[in-house]
Amino acid sequence: MSTQTTTARDAVATVTDFLEATAAEDIDLAGSLITDDIAWHNTWLPTIRGGTRVRKILAGLARPAVGFGVVIHHIAADGNIVLTERTDILRFGPVNIEFWVCGTFELRDGRIAVWDDHFDVLTFLRGTVVGVLRSVLRRS
Repeated sequence: MSTQTTTARDAVATVTDFLEATAAEDIDLAGSLITDDIAWHNTWLPTIRGGTRVRKILAGLARPAVGFGVVIHHIAADGNIVLTERTDILRFGPVNIEFWVCGTFELRDGRIAVWDDHFDVLTFLRGTVVGVLRSVLRRS
């Protein structure tokens, strides 16, 4: 198994391309940037293992009533490790849930092998309440 070192600049570009492709619903591009044995972990949720499973979840975010958006506030890398500070936006119909996320990405051979997102559950719940209220007020 090869484990070439990725430059920090290339690693940042890969993670940025991955997040932007996911937000643009370009699942083919996003899927090409992850390894077949990727491990994706989100706070308080079980780890999702395998490129096929991750691609399936990303494809689910590309349905008409569901979506994903991202605003990257800070991104830094040290070799194959990339840290992100960002706001993720989950869309469910007319409701947008915005919440702060700190993500760690580990690359292997230029592709994402580990995707570990950390977020505060209370911030997520606050984003849900705000999203629902905005949706209701827009309809009024």
